[in-house]
Amino acid sequence: MYEIKEEIKTQPYDKLQIQKLSKNDAVEVLSISLESGAIFPEHTSPTDALLVVLEGDIDFHIDQNNFHLTEHEYFSFPRETPHWVKANENSKFLIIR
Repeated sequence: MYEIKEEIKTQPYDKLQIQKLSKNDAVEVLSISLESGAIFPEHTSPTDALLVVLEGDIDFHIDQNNFHLTEHEYFSFPRETPHWVKANENSKFLIIR
């Protein structure tokens, strides 16, 4: 019943990698890894979301603004708002929505 999983730890830095960690009626958790210099192309979230940087350094672009985020910082953003992400170094972050 209880299990430690290592998907985040073992997720490779190979351009853009997206892995769904959990989903139920209330919340979805995605693990994202971005190789240094890689871009997560413009997209929207179907719900309000929270981005939590686990490691690395990213630029989060939304509403013609750039937000520089590093390890252990988090950022919330509204649903249906176009945004994109660039990795300044190998980076991993969670999207909780």
